[in-house]
Parts: sequence; structure tokens; C-alpha cells
Amino acid sequence: MTAQPSHAIDIHTDQRDRNWRARVAHAFSRAAPHYRERARAQQAMAERLLERLPERAGAVLDLGCGPGDLAAELAKRFAADATIHGLDLAPGMLTEARRRHGETIDWLCADAADLPLPDGGLDLVVSNLAIQWCSDLDAVLAEVRRVLRPGGRALINTLAPGTLSEVGQAWQRPAALLGFHDAARHRRAVHAAGFRGVEVTERIERFHYPDLAAVMTSIKGVGAQVARDGARLSRADVARAARRFEALRNEDGLPVSYHLLTLDLER
Repeated sequence: MTAQPSHAIDIHTDQRDRNWRARVAHAFSRAAPHYRERARAQQAMAERLLERLPERAGAVLDLGCGPGDLAAELAKRFAADATIHGLDLAPGMLTEARRRHGETIDWLCADAADLPLPDGGLDLVVSNLAIQWCSDLDAVLAEVRRVLRPGGRALINTLAPGTLSEVGQAWQRPAALLGFHDAARHRRAVHAAGFRGVEVTERIERFHYPDLAAVMTSIKGVGAQVARDGARLSRADVARAARRFEALRNEDGLPVSYHLLTLDLER
């Protein structure tokens, strides 16, 4: 019997990860021109991070910066001589960021698990709803710690299981676009990365929309369709989903829940 090469699984895993990163980059690049007007939920959740900002920071990274609005806000919040980096995997997002906010911010196209930044050079890393798209949570958090100086902070929003549960109920399929990690998994990962100060808070953020089309636009319109299996939906499928979602309607509209985790970490 011929032995299986010990590295074969790693090769397959690496190829799968590359394919996933390519799909994420493509989907978010395609969504970039319309992201800002469709990302109401994402913008609201970013406020949770802005509330926690330190008074001063000289070197800052917005990890998963999208079209650059949060990076631009960070540039306003900190002194004029602060260095602000905006990093995203999707080239289309960075094109939009440059168009909206110019070149005063250092825009970087790279993977969160392989940051093109030196060790210990940052005072602050901020990331709003990006790391849940990364296949290797441990590698991402290890990189975040690596680029922070001793005493530096990371403020990260990510998503936990239960996110988009109403959408899953309407379509009668699991709603999670990825296998979202729970708070316990994040705590293990940040401790393994070596952070000495760790605070993880959980809350449900709920938003409302007038109809199913608006719900799906809010999700797909910000790039979050990358994990769909590609099956075509018939008009009957859509009509059934709309009826199921209507059963959840309240006085504010059709609800969509995000189970938000906020990580406040000190190196």
C-alpha cells in the first residue's frame, strides 16, 4: 500500500483557502460601488468601535476597510500627523476608497492573515465586520498582535452564530454564510495569540426592512453572497420565502438580526 504524502492535506487546504479568498475578493469588489448606501447595518455597528477609541494614536490600521469610510473617520479623530492604513482583500473596495477619500490614507491590498506591515509598529488596529470572512481566525489574530506595539490595542467587531437567523428561517436553509465562531472560540484564539488584555462583549443588533427584496439587497449588496451554493432560485422559491418572512414582520418591518461580538484587546 502506497503511503499518502504527509503534506497532501495541507496542499488541498491551501488551495481551498486561496479559492475562498478569491471569491471573497471578487464578491466585495463587485459590491464596492453600491456598498456605502446599502451598508446601513454595518455603519451602525461601526459606531460601537468608535465609542471605544483611545484619545491618541499615532499609527492606525483599519483592517478590512471596504470603501474607506471608517479609515477616513479615524483620520479625522486622530492628529493630522497620524499615519492611517486602510487594508482590504478586495481591489475594487480600495479603488472606491481612493476615489472617495484620496491618497492621504495608505491603502493596502492584502490578506488579513499576512499583513504587509512591520512588527510592533501600530498603536491601534480597528476592524469592523471583516474577520468573519477569514478562514483562519488564529492566524489573523496572531498577525494583529504582531503588528501592534506593546500596550497597543485592537478593537474588532465580528459576527457570531445566530446572525441572519430570520433569513435562514425564511429560506429554510442555514443562514450563516460562514461557520461563524462563538465568543468562547474567539476568547481561545485571542489568548493563544498572546493578548494580555481581553474583553469580549456580545449583543444583538436588529435592523428592519420593508420587504424581502430590501433584506436581500442589504446582504448581497455588501458582498455577502460569496458562500451561496450557486443554485438558481425559482419565482416560487422566492414567493415562499417572502411568505415565511412576512410571518416575522413587526411594526418596524421585517427584522434581520446580527449577533455582534466586540473584541477589545491589549497587546
